[in-house]
Amino acid sequence: MVDYEKSPSVVSSSIEKDVRVKDVQEEDSPYNRGGLLDPVKEETLHRGLSARQISMIALGGAVGTGLIIGSGTALVRGGPLGVLLGYTFVGMVCYMVMVSLGEMAAYLPHKKGFAGYATRFVDPAFGFALGWNYLMKYLIVTPNNINAAGVVIQYWTRHVHIAVWMVIFIAFIFFINLLGVRVFGELEFWFSSIKVITLVGLLIMGIVIDLGGNPKHDRIGFRYWNPPDGPMGHYLKDQVHGESLSIFLGFWSTLVNALFAYIGTELIGVTVGEAQAPRKNIPIAIRRTFFRILVFYIGGVFVIGLVVPSTDQTLFTANKAKAGAAASPFVVATTLVGIKVLNHIINAAILLFVLSAANSDLYIGSRTLYALAVEGNAPKIFTKVNRMGVPYPALILCTAFCGLVFLNVSSSSAKGLSSFYFPCRDFPDSFKVFTWFVNLVSTFGAITWICICYSHIRFMKALRAQGISRDTLPYKAPFQPFGSWFALISTCIITIFKGFDTFIPFTKDTFVTSYIGLPAFLMFWVGYKLTYRTRLIPAEKVDLITGKREIDEEEERFNRQEELKGPRTKWQKFFDSL
Repeated sequence: MVDYEKSPSVVSSSIEKDVRVKDVQEEDSPYNRGGLLDPVKEETLHRGLSARQISMIALGGAVGTGLIIGSGTALVRGGPLGVLLGYTFVGMVCYMVMVSLGEMAAYLPHKKGFAGYATRFVDPAFGFALGWNYLMKYLIVTPNNINAAGVVIQYWTRHVHIAVWMVIFIAFIFFINLLGVRVFGELEFWFSSIKVITLVGLLIMGIVIDLGGNPKHDRIGFRYWNPPDGPMGHYLKDQVHGESLSIFLGFWSTLVNALFAYIGTELIGVTVGEAQAPRKNIPIAIRRTFFRILVFYIGGVFVIGLVVPSTDQTLFTANKAKAGAAASPFVVATTLVGIKVLNHIINAAILLFVLSAANSDLYIGSRTLYALAVEGNAPKIFTKVNRMGVPYPALILCTAFCGLVFLNVSSSSAKGLSSFYFPCRDFPDSFKVFTWFVNLVSTFGAITWICICYSHIRFMKALRAQGISRDTLPYKAPFQPFGSWFALISTCIITIFKGFDTFIPFTKDTFVTSYIGLPAFLMFWVGYKLTYRTRLIPAEKVDLITGKREIDEEEERFNRQEELKGPRTKWQKFFDSL
């Protein structure tokens, strides 16, 4: 984007841009191309996320309680082999989504997020629906993580009312986000670093326990992969009256669980608008996603399957009695072999995980609302930013939605969290307001993945129609176009059948919360189409140019400034290599 200073040359450039925008608006265009440009400097986000911050946020930003706690549910239902296969399959899907996003983001690292790509490459109605779908996800998941943090605190003490902790946590993440992207990026860098260290430590601990380095000196090996603990688990066996079908349903349940655990990895696509040198740093962060999936997710569930028997009653009763660390299969593993104290350390880690998640969720939510407003799909007031580049009206609104957390402030709040990780079928009395909200999150997240893949398919088709080789792109996604189609179809199938257990027998509450996100998305999409009469943009008319020159110029200026700073220190090179 052009750096607007009071000089004749730049004023001329500004006038030239205004004329160019006016000209394209008068053409027979499928969209208003003036809306494809990023706002002027005084009204836009600041590119303050450094290479090391982007890389570490990509590495640990989306790893949260879905893995460290929720994997216990998947182990119970799918068994050690089932959970490994489920997380591996969805990990492949996640990787294809991320490389698809990375190709678009590296080519056009604008400040409008996923909705901007959907608007530009598919249809303005598609972008409108995706933007509001993604915003709804973060308006819900942010207060849910605040609620989770309050419940984790209750593992240690109940002398202070949970509402007090929630107010403290909401104020904490609000002021962190208000201080600007540099402060947010630095804090998330250290949060994510601690996450990575914690997860590596838990993996090493699990391997040591399995090899006999525990107080009982019991070498476990693959003992729990043998009957009756494994290799596959059973789900709804009494209802379906068939062992083979119950094994399949157990495996399918791990896909649904894994989908939720992986959702959030796409947040790197929102940070491109505030990333320094995005054409260089975003592809690096995307490539490292593969190793994060392999080591943390797949490695994590593999280790859990080694040290925790899927039939152990502790897994069934952990959340029923307590919250926080008691629900983690890693703590169950330490309990089984007689290791003490670690439960408090893991509880502290879980608290850090959920606060980090709430912090990044509020950031993503405010930027998503800002992007919608920039495109004209939300009230214009949400385009305002302060001198630090923070979209403060959007931030205030998203923070206000954190007040939803008080709907669940009662003695049953712990049950609300437990029903998230061990759904209501097991604990029917704990199906509270926030259980409904959390069920929605996985649907909103899955729809986002589907839209990213379809936008990338249309992007590749537009490149081909306009004679642009993918070999010329800053980052070329591997396994394409098959990778995007694979991820698109796989996510659609999982999403359609994610609520299969609501029919065995039929449960209206879980049915509604499992599927209401789908008609909501269609309502936004069809409503916009009927109102503005938009159509699918032909590949030859897709705009691949508008706004690109400004981004190119901005990146060139940044690179020149970096060169003037001289060679990087050893510590800077170390962080860049992470």
